[in-house]
Amino acid sequence: MTSYQVIGQPIPNVDGVAKVTGGALYTADVPMPTALWGKTLHSPYPHARILRIDTAGAKALPGVRAVLTGADVRDGMYGRAIKDIPVLALDRVRFVGERVAAVAADDEDVAQQALDLIEVEYEELPAVYDIEAAMSEEAPILHPDFADYTGGEALERPSNAYSHVTTARGDLDQGFAAAELIVENTYTTGRVHQGYLEPQSVLVSLDGDEVSVWTCSKAPYATRDALAKAAGLPVENIVFHHTAIGGDFGGKATPANLPIAYALAKAARRPVRMVMDYDEELMAANPRHSTVLRLRTGLMRDGTLVAHHVQFFVNCGAYAGYKPGRTIGGANRAAGPYRIPNTLIEATHVYSNVVPGGHMRGPGYPQAIFALESHLDEIASEIGMDPLAFRLKNLVSEGEEAALGQTLELVRVKETLTAATEAAGYDLPKGKAVGRGMAIGDHPPGGGQGNARLSLHPDGSVVLSTPIFDQGAGTYTTLRQVVAEELDLPPERVRIEVLDTGAVESDSGLGSSRGSRLATTVAHAAVVDAKQSLYELAATRLEWPAAAMALSGDELSRGDTGETVRWRDLLAQADASVTGQANATERPGPMTSFVAQVAEVAVDRETGEVSLLKFVTAHDVGRILNPVGHQGQINGGFVQGLGFALMEDMRIEDGHVTSLSLGDYKLPNIRDLPPLQTVLLESEGGVGPYQVRGIGENSLPPVAPAIANAIADAVGVRIRDLPITAEKVHAALQAAGR
Repeated sequence: MTSYQVIGQPIPNVDGVAKVTGGALYTADVPMPTALWGKTLHSPYPHARILRIDTAGAKALPGVRAVLTGADVRDGMYGRAIKDIPVLALDRVRFVGERVAAVAADDEDVAQQALDLIEVEYEELPAVYDIEAAMSEEAPILHPDFADYTGGEALERPSNAYSHVTTARGDLDQGFAAAELIVENTYTTGRVHQGYLEPQSVLVSLDGDEVSVWTCSKAPYATRDALAKAAGLPVENIVFHHTAIGGDFGGKATPANLPIAYALAKAARRPVRMVMDYDEELMAANPRHSTVLRLRTGLMRDGTLVAHHVQFFVNCGAYAGYKPGRTIGGANRAAGPYRIPNTLIEATHVYSNVVPGGHMRGPGYPQAIFALESHLDEIASEIGMDPLAFRLKNLVSEGEEAALGQTLELVRVKETLTAATEAAGYDLPKGKAVGRGMAIGDHPPGGGQGNARLSLHPDGSVVLSTPIFDQGAGTYTTLRQVVAEELDLPPERVRIEVLDTGAVESDSGLGSSRGSRLATTVAHAAVVDAKQSLYELAATRLEWPAAAMALSGDELSRGDTGETVRWRDLLAQADASVTGQANATERPGPMTSFVAQVAEVAVDRETGEVSLLKFVTAHDVGRILNPVGHQGQINGGFVQGLGFALMEDMRIEDGHVTSLSLGDYKLPNIRDLPPLQTVLLESEGGVGPYQVRGIGENSLPPVAPAIANAIADAVGVRIRDLPITAEKVHAALQAAGR
């Protein structure tokens, strides 16, 4: 492989010291002595008409500076692709926790007292909580004005199913007619909170028509645009300032309280800060969607897949506006990198009276891959075929079309699966009630728009300016590595400058595994452009031929004569800096990254308790920019996958989230983790100047099906509903008489 000096080295995170020593500035820490504290009143009903709101008591309370209801902000609608979220509930509420009124006060205690004084009279309305009820003929239509929303459209008939998307290949009926065996199963997944350490936080300050915002969003340009639409302001009037982000995982790109903080700041004529606590996060944020997946697959007795039909139902909750697209895009992953000539994927997104869903690491992928990879094991069992042999028989190879007709590049899925099973000792003998299960997945590096600016200054400093607000993925570190590599300088010589919004026209920010791809592309291009500017300056002042010049470290040299000059001295003499600019727009391509995982579990037949003994995760990767950050992304994805598989469950009863604390809503901790073995299959195949691939979303999706398959292997019962708790396993064992 190509050799580098800085790329591929375990460089510490740029902001690591500041974060662990308390030096990093988060939104809640931004000093602003005049800032008021904002809080919101939440609906106690899942669906109700608002008959009356009396705010007189709250307004009369000393220390209260502003009180707002939906009537005060009725012209603004909030959201990303679909703007269906009222800033504050207008006329009716659609979920328990919806924001009904807001106050700004001198401190948090006074703000809470003011909320307690607000009187709201409701008329309860019929509510629907699950997909089947929401799609029934008798269901109340939650968004009758869907066509009037920005991003909405006219539906054939009034329905809570606001989107139905199909992807097809071949002739499904003909495929099923030819099949010798048809297997059908249904899989369900629950809601999962992103589990970031820092809750959603916003700070808004107004200076006339100019709006300054500090918030924990990794997509500041998209978030700015959403606020501008809700506030009725030109985007150029709003500036998002950088702050550190205490985790995101897809959940903070559209902070729920942002337009409320703006409206309060405007009404109070003072800055307003709002910081959610964790009961608000669990009750009224935007968790991963719950889903129902119905899979029907036709095959021949020798294991050849011939037809595959997926119905992917997404419970969106009360609003769709937290998604950057109209839908979550994981449905097609329920076909996978398998050869299936006849395939139909139907994805239906449905409104209901529960907390609205948003994005979380690999939106839709974990749900789809849990269903598919569990289903494949069940099919293998039906025909008495080993799950590994069954997969290897049907997985695509280089040049072959996958289930939906796509032809991928550098297909190493079989090699990755084989590496995982070999590392796990898949064929070794097992103890009593011990099982092994496997699952695979893939994820391409995402597309988007990226920007960078590289400046060399007369004092010898090197500054890379970026509009990226890093959410903790280590993007600033890889940016520093790229610049240091291309300039042949120590990484610590490169300073990262984070640009406020408005410094570039637009930027996609982070997410969808685009960070490494776009960051390396634009940083590399900015260095090349800066070098060219330096060469042009030298050609003018030193009369050196540009074609003969080379830059290495602190020296600019002339290859034909061997002359050298320190570039800082050249810049000092010219009393000037040189700058390189870069902008790139990339689309997701055919290059993908495969992951294969094997879980080994032991099941207690008496209690149903599942103990994860060992876990192997194998990855097909390109050039690894930073081994420490790369492994950190794998580890983090695995831990979130473990929570999705075995414990995380935002339980909802009659519309109420019943797990409103981190005592009730269990996240994995260090004691829950098994020995984790990572296997990396490196190659020169990737995208961008360093042939990289994304890793951030890869290690999470196959975890749950690998564990479910291992449980079935251990004790012969199949759990199709996540999370897989001891109670569910015990009940299945009892029902099976095992």
